[in-house]
Order: sequence, then C-alpha cells, then structure tokens
Amino acid sequence: MSGTRGLGARWRRRRPLRTRLALAASAAVALVAIGVCAAAFVLIDYQMTRQLERNLALTSTETLRGRQDWGPTAGDKLCQYPASACFQIVPADPAKDPPKPYALPVSDATRQVAAGRHEAFYSKQTVAGHPVRMYTSRVSGQDEAVQVALRSDSVDRSVEQAAWALSAVGAAGVLLAAALGYWVSRTGLAPVARLTATAERIAATRDARHRIDLPAGPLAREDEVTRLATSFNTMLGELEQSVASQRRLVADASHELRTPLTALRTNAELLARADRLTDAQRDRASAALGRQLREVTTLVNDLIELARDEEPQPLVEQVRPAALLEHMVATAGEHWPEITFTTGIAPAAAGRTVPGVPARLARLLSNLLDNAAKFSPPGGPVETELALHEGELHLTVRDHGPGIAPEDLPHVFDRFYRAKAARALPGSGLGLAMARQIARAHGADLTAEHAPGGGALFRLRMPLAVP
Repeated sequence: MSGTRGLGARWRRRRPLRTRLALAASAAVALVAIGVCAAAFVLIDYQMTRQLERNLALTSTETLRGRQDWGPTAGDKLCQYPASACFQIVPADPAKDPPKPYALPVSDATRQVAAGRHEAFYSKQTVAGHPVRMYTSRVSGQDEAVQVALRSDSVDRSVEQAAWALSAVGAAGVLLAAALGYWVSRTGLAPVARLTATAERIAATRDARHRIDLPAGPLAREDEVTRLATSFNTMLGELEQSVASQRRLVADASHELRTPLTALRTNAELLARADRLTDAQRDRASAALGRQLREVTTLVNDLIELARDEEPQPLVEQVRPAALLEHMVATAGEHWPEITFTTGIAPAAAGRTVPGVPARLARLLSNLLDNAAKFSPPGGPVETELALHEGELHLTVRDHGPGIAPEDLPHVFDRFYRAKAARALPGSGLGLAMARQIARAHGADLTAEHAPGGGALFRLRMPLAVP
C-alpha cells in the first residue's frame, strides 16, 4: 500500500501541473459522461422491460375476463410470432393436466402459484428458439394458474441498440472531456505559465525588469490567477527598485569614498617621508589624516545604518519625544555655538510617548538639527516645535537659510544627493536619507517643505500607536 502511495507521489512530482490539471478535469468530465450514459442505459432497460410486463399483465387479465368455462389447457404457439401473445392454464394438481403437452414451460413455482402458495411472478424463457417474457398468476377462486408469454427479442434488440448508442455517446464524451480538460488547463494556467517563464527568465538573466503580460481593457478577468500575476508584477517592481537602489548606493558609495581614500593615501605616503618634512608640515599632514579618517569612519557608519531597513524589535521601548527633543537641542547648541536653537513644546504633547529605539530617534533629530544649523546664517535661529495634531505628534525643525530650490525639493531625501548650494559645505549627503529611513522604520513620516517667510521646514509626524 505504501509502495502504491509512493508511486503516485513520484508520478505527481514528475508530471507538470498543466498535465495533472488536464487529466483531473478530463477524468471528472469523463466519469460524469460515463455515469450519465450508464444511468440512461439502466433507465431504458427498466422502462422497456416494465412496459413489456405491463402488456403481459394486461393480456392475462383480458384472457381471464373472456374465458368461459375452460379447464386446464395447453397453450397455443402464437408467441412464436412477434407481437403475439400465447397463454395456457395450468392446474395445481399435475394429474389434471391436459393430454396435449404444454407450449410454455411449467415449473414447481407454477404449481405453487396455482395452489395459492406463491405470488405471481415474471420470468425469462425460451419458446421454439425465441426469447419470451412470461407472466404467471393465479386464476381467482380456482386452483389454477394462467401463464401469458410475449416474445422479448424486439425489446432485447432495442436495449442492445440503446447500449451501443450510449457507448458511442460515452466514448465521444470521453474524447470531448479530454479536449475540454486540455483547453481548461491551457487557458486556466496560462498566467501561471507566463509567471513561471518570467521567473525562469529573471533567474537566468538576473534582470528584474521583466513583467507578466496581463489582459487589459474593461473585459479583463479578475480571477485568482490574474491577481496572483498582478501581485507578482508588483513584487517584481519592488524588486527592481530595490536592485536599482542597491546598485545606486554601491555606485554612489564608491564615488564618495574615492576622494577621501585618495586623500588618506596621499597623507599616509606623505607622513611616511616625515624625515623630509618640517614640524609644521608634519602636524598639518597628521591633522588632515585624522580628519579624513573621521570622515571616512562617519561615511562608512552611515552606509551601514542605511543598509538596515528595520529597527531591532528587542530595542523598541516607549520614548518621550519632548524630553528627547530638549536633550538633542542642548547637544546641538554645544556643537553649533554660533546658532541659536529655540524649542516650543505644547502642553498636550509634553507627556506623550511613542514606541521606538531611543538611539535611532536621537540620530534622526541630530541629523535634522545639524542640517538646519549647516544652512542657517551665523547667529541665525533654528526653531523646533512639538505639538499634538489628530492623534499624532508633529515635530518641526525650521531654519532661516536659503531654503530648498523647487528642483531640489523632490530629491532632498535621496542618498548622496547634494544641492548646488550645499556642495561647498561639509557632509556626504546621507544625513537626510538616514533620517527618513529611521522615520519610516518607526512608522513615522518625514517631509520637507518651504517655510513661510523663507528657509526650510522639516516636519516629522509620529503616530502614538504601535506601527
């Protein structure tokens, strides 16, 4: 038994899904067709036999009604001819049999019917080489039985013809079932076949730009397979964006690292010949080397942070944005002493908490404050506010610098993107990209806009519920 199951499992694994579906659909339709034909044959056979038996019962009744005072009599031989009935009277006592032999066969059951000890019955017999259907019943009030017979070869021939016709219909039904099964499997699994071909093509070419062709127009189907293909196309789009983003990150990172690494190599080679340098030159080269090492370290750390899309769940806790904002503003004031930082916290938002990783949210605020201070004029203010709006905490950071040009606004949060006004300033162009990624990982939304009266305004919307 286990060997049979193992063989079936191997057969299913080796056969493609289209073949299995075609065979299953064909088998189901074929079984229905064969079952209908078999049921029709049984019904035809029953109805024709039943009709013959009704005729026999009616003939028996008419024969007894027209009988005068017959005694036991041997039957005639009219049943040798089609559509002609023959009958005979059989007594319960064999001693009362007529001198002529009976034309129809007489059995013990016939005598018992005549004696009233057996119910009337139908039987199949052969008379003069012809098949007949015979009905045996008791003559009311007498110990006699009447037997009536009709030839049944016409009925048998009709049933046989019906059997051949239904067999032909069943065979045609099986062939039609096979064709329908093939059509159903081919049509129903066409999107799956396209999905498989697309997946194999992507695996072979490593190109995520391929898509599955979907039916278009108002008559396009909305079945499960089409939705699967649509979801697969959506997944391919996300994969293509992810691959493009990864390639762009690698290309931009290699470009950004090339300059500081070249400077590092130059200063390292210069310090290798320290005996040829004056003390002042040696100090300048050493300071430049340390500064460049810090820049490369910061850039590498930022890249590592950007490569992580999610926050580690074990580190998530309830954070008070008001206290975190005050701490980060104080830290930024120490780092940018020439900038004036102001903080406005609404009473409704002061005690609120949000789920998050404190160190990551601190990094987000630090990047926003450093960006605002970088573009603010010396002595200019950087304004921060925290308020509660419609179940969300809104934290804004505004500077009074040159603002964001309209052509730069859509790219503010892109990795390594630096506007023309910022190319002369220190930085790698990763701070705002990292800030948005941290915000998204916390279920928050970070946007940039033009501030009324000039400058740039960054708005962070943080939900109070767990994202």
